Amino acid sequence: MDNFFWLIIGGVILCLLIASGIIWTSNRRAVPKAEPTPEVAPERGSDVAVVEPEEGVEVPEAAGSRLARLRRRLAGSNNALARGLADLLSRDRLDEDTWDEFEATLISSDLGVGPTTELVSTLRRELAIDGVNDSGHAATVLRRELVKLVDPTMDRSLNLQKTDGKPAVVMVVGVNGTGKTTTCGKLARVLVAENKTVLLGAADTFRAAAAEQLSTWGERVGIATVRGEEGADPASVAYKAVEQGIADGVDVVLIDTAGRLHTKTGLMDQLGKVKRVIEKIAPVTEVLLVLDATTGQNGLVQARIFRDVVDVSGLVLTKLDGSAKGGIVVQVQRELGVPVKLIGLGEGVDDLAPFEADGFVTGLMGD
Repeated sequence: MDNFFWLIIGGVILCLLIASGIIWTSNRRAVPKAEPTPEVAPERGSDVAVVEPEEGVEVPEAAGSRLARLRRRLAGSNNALARGLADLLSRDRLDEDTWDEFEATLISSDLGVGPTTELVSTLRRELAIDGVNDSGHAATVLRRELVKLVDPTMDRSLNLQKTDGKPAVVMVVGVNGTGKTTTCGKLARVLVAENKTVLLGAADTFRAAAAEQLSTWGERVGIATVRGEEGADPASVAYKAVEQGIADGVDVVLIDTAGRLHTKTGLMDQLGKVKRVIEKIAPVTEVLLVLDATTGQNGLVQARIFRDVVDVSGLVLTKLDGSAKGGIVVQVQRELGVPVKLIGLGEGVDDLAPFEADGFVTGLMGD
């Protein structure tokens, strides 16, 4: 009797175990395994994600028409250097007071003492006989010397060559307020207009709206953006962006970095870390420093420190219209040995173009 009792108890327990197993298995099948959703921004606590563009994209303006439009805008700007040049050419005679005034205007336009002295000395020598009575000759001399100062021999091309099948990687750096994220978005449009495939990396994880802003720029021209949660490690996001770019076989990966205060050593060190981490899987082919041309001498201080931390290879000058002091182009290039590669004039989505020495001078002189 006792054996029969325990046999019944054992059967009941076995049935309960089998039923529990069936229920557990059914629940596992009913709940699908979570998959990443690359088409949406990551939720807080999730990993880096890819934001894919929606259908219906814009066609960016070609480089040629950009340059012509930017030259016209520069010619009509309130640039201090342009005003000084126009004033000199409008004088009937050139006396000592005129030269002193012209020299002061050049220095105040952030041209720098050295370049100003060279330009004034050459102009005084060349125009000593004819003065500006022959306005054509005076303009020719002035143009020639300005182009020489801006230095047309510098290589202003962007290094966008793939290495071992890996995409070119461009880091965009700068302090807060220079228009860095906007410049990154505009540069993406320039590259798309040149028929290059591009991927954006939103490594500015400290500014709440930065990743969303960059993603919006990308969506407008059909470019995906790799982004992480707010406050994520910027180096990790940059690494994942380059990793994704390699997997997708794109031509260029553009990395937007957090705005850095060049006086904060810890933040600058972190920027250096971003570059080192990227280079574990692909070389950084360009480091573009975005400078606000209206900051004048402050821009030089920024540029020197960024150059030392991340080896800046090119400059992007924004806001050269309005009250900008155009002489900074000459001074920053001369002191750093780094060329201005892109110039921005205006707030339009296509108001960024490759920098040309002759075109810049043409705009300054209002030709």
